[in-house]
Amino acid sequence: MERTKRRRFTREFKVEAVQLATRDGVSVGRVAQDLGVGERVLRRWCRQYASDPTHAFGGPGKVAPRDAELVQVKRELARVTRERDFLKNAAAYFAKESRCSTPAWRRAAPRTPCG
Repeated sequence: MERTKRRRFTREFKVEAVQLATRDGVSVGRVAQDLGVGERVLRRWCRQYASDPTHAFGGPGKVAPRDAELVQVKRELARVTRERDFLKNAAAYFAKESRCSTPAWRRAAPRTPCG
């Protein structure tokens, strides 16, 4: 069974399709049939365009301004987490090293009371 290749539509095509579908007297189903796209796909495009017309259909890798800060904060959190883990490992390494090698002044004769 041969799989059909997924079609990609430009932003301009989607915007024009939404504008055709929102005209009075024209059904979304009819516009979808005329354009050769699924009715559910066209309805999804209409919802996306209605929620944010300027940033609708951004495509892969394009982030809406409201999500850009979230992406930046997640990136910063990952960096700080890496730094914390590095410092934690370094502290454990040096603590282990200092326990194994006791300084000479500590290895002196045992203390005697009063003297």
